[in-house]
Order: sequence, then C-alpha cells, then structure tokens
Amino acid sequence: MSSQLLVVVLVIVIFVVKFAYTGLTCPTRHLPGPWYTRFTHYRLKRAVVTGQRIFYIDSLHKQYGPIVRLAPTEVGVADLNAFKEIHKIGTKYMKSDWYLRLANFPKPGVFTMLDPREHGPRRKLLSRSFSRTYLVENWESVVREKALLALTNIKADAMKGTADVYNWWMLLASDVSAHLAFGESFGMLEMGHANQFIRVLKKLTMGAGIMVEMPFLRLLRFVPVTSVQEMFNANDFILKGAGRAVEMARSRTGEANIFAKVIEDCEKEGDGHIDDMDVRIEAMNVIIAGTDTTGVTLTYLTWAVLQRPDLQAALEAETAGLDDGFKENDLINLPLLNAVIEETLRLYGAAPSSLPRVVPKGGTNFGGHYIPQGVTVDTQAYTFHRDPEIWIDPLTQVFNPQRWIASDKGVAEALSPAAKTAVSNIDL
Repeated sequence: MSSQLLVVVLVIVIFVVKFAYTGLTCPTRHLPGPWYTRFTHYRLKRAVVTGQRIFYIDSLHKQYGPIVRLAPTEVGVADLNAFKEIHKIGTKYMKSDWYLRLANFPKPGVFTMLDPREHGPRRKLLSRSFSRTYLVENWESVVREKALLALTNIKADAMKGTADVYNWWMLLASDVSAHLAFGESFGMLEMGHANQFIRVLKKLTMGAGIMVEMPFLRLLRFVPVTSVQEMFNANDFILKGAGRAVEMARSRTGEANIFAKVIEDCEKEGDGHIDDMDVRIEAMNVIIAGTDTTGVTLTYLTWAVLQRPDLQAALEAETAGLDDGFKENDLINLPLLNAVIEETLRLYGAAPSSLPRVVPKGGTNFGGHYIPQGVTVDTQAYTFHRDPEIWIDPLTQVFNPQRWIASDKGVAEALSPAAKTAVSNIDL
C-alpha cells in the first residue's frame, strides 16, 4: 500500500471513529431531531454560512416540535414557557462563548459580557444614558433634524424617478447612531453615501458570523488587498476610528456624546468603571446595534405599507392630524402608526436569529424533555413571531397591523392569554 493511500485510509478511519464516538456519547441523543444532528454540527454550520440559519431551524421546529436537536450539544427551543425561564431576570442560563467569538474585541462590552457580575453593573451604568426620558430631552431635536433631511432626500430622488429608501434609511440610522456614540454626525445624509468607517463596520458584522464558524478565515487578514483587509482585519480600523468617541467624551465640549454622561456618572458616584477601551467598544456596539436594525426595519415598514394602499391612506390620515411641531410623545398616541411598527417588528424584525444560552448545572426540563447541563439552547424570534399558539390571528404569516389595535377594554389583541402571561418578567 502506497504511503499516500495509507494516509487517506487513516484519515477516513479517524473520521469514522470520531463520527461514531460523537454519536454514541452525544448528550442530546434522546431528543427529537434529524439523525445526523446526533453526530455532527456541520449541517447547522452550513445553514449559518449560507444565511439560512433561521429558516433551517424553523423548518426543524415544524417537523420535530418545540424542542429539537440542532447539533450534538445544541438544541433549538420554541416553547414559550421555556423562553421565559431562559431569559427571565436573574436567569441562570448564561450567554454562550459564541458572543465573545463573534465580537473578537480586546475586551468584552455589554453585548458580549458572559459574567453577570460584569454585565449587571455595565448595563446599569449605560442604561441611564439610554433611558427614554434622557434621549427625548437631549436628542429628540437631533433625530428630528436628520429624519427631515432623509425624507427630503427621498422625496428629491422620487421626483426624479426612483428613490432607494433602503440607502437613505441606513444613512439616517448611521448618522443618528454616530451622533449618539461619537458626539458628531458622520454627515452621510449630506454626502448621500456611507463613509469608510461604516463600510468597514458593515463588513465586520457580515463577516463575524462566518468567522465564528470558520475561524481559519481570520488568516485572510494578512492578504494585502484592501477589500479583503476591510472584511477580515476590520477590528483594528474600527477600534482606531472609535477613538473619536473617547476624545469627544473626555472633552465634555458641545453636545459631547452619551458616554460623556456615563463617565460623569462614574466620577460623581463612583458606581462602576469605564476606561477608554470600554468607550471605544461600547461606541461600536451602539452603532452596530442601531444602524442595520433601524435601517432594515424602516425599509420593511415602508415596503409593507406601500403594498397596501388602504393602509397607506389610513396611516396618512392619522398622521395628518399632528401639529407641525409634533413631538415624540405625540406619536405614542397614534394607534395605527404604532400597530404598523409592531407588526413590522414581528414579521420583519432585524434580529430574528438565535439567542444562545448555556444550560446551568443540574440540567433542565423543557416541554417534557431533559436537557443536560452545558448544552447550548437557542431561542429565535423568527419562530416565536410566527407561532399560531402565541398569536390570536392564526394567519401569522400575514401582515396585519389590526392585531395590535387596542380593544374597547384597552388591551392589545395581538397575543393569546397564555402568551401574555408567559412573556412577563423577561430580560434579554
């Protein structure tokens, strides 16, 4: 037997042995799911890198039920009571290390902190600057000005032929998020296109999920090609650019940014701690969390309304009653507008995928199934938002804002009674 053939045979033998060993020792082998998920995680990995994860997991739930094995140590959970237990305030289900591998920053931020002893104080520290009252009092005029500029640009493009609303909503969301995080706008609404910082940030967020599944791709950061560098070596560029947030926060000049208040609160009360790297990372988190989510949601909302002329006319009639100087508080009292927003978030929410958590010591029981400790449990909004057991209207795939309109008793009719009870006291 030639040496090359021997190597091939050895590789095959090792693969078969590993495959068999994984299947025999699989801690979730007793759970429902495709046979191959007992032996390997590669089918799930393929769904991730091809952008099909939510659809793949949703299809498994439809076939196997609310508890389904996704991989040897990963389980999909679409049970509402289980969701409440996993994500309730004070939960023992900790974030998986997927969050750290996703961000790959020098230190964790509020989004990626796994230890609740770190996460709690950081969240408390940042929550003051993100309270509704603080944002309305200090930033409403900024948001209003940028929103008006975005609408002016959309109208100008539409008068010429076609308006790319996705582009303008993304630029609006980016400029607002940057102003909050950096203390100054990127001015992209004026330019009509994204700047390099946002372009690189988008590549970072697009590539991050893929690199979690295939970490060897990080080696591509050494390829001396600009487009490749922006995708796989974006962290260095982004961290450097985020230094502007630190500079503005420390200067305490002009509008500063939300981190100026955070630093001030730290110094005043001695409550928590945040250094310059923390400011950089949290500033990036603000922009990442506020840009794509807002821009995508506004785009789907626009698309959904324009498809329905009757809904568009009703929405225009409702908003026509606003005074010219209307405020954010006035919009809260518009039932149809808020129903359209809620229904858009339900069907087209920009964060529909899994929220991986780790089963604590002692294991757990969900939906009559025992799940051992250390196994990752995934809950995804995409499936919950289309579950006929949760929503009053069984046509869960249909865009129907009326499901959110309050009844005569003042109670929203979207959720079933069981769902209303189950989703209380949840901390995401």
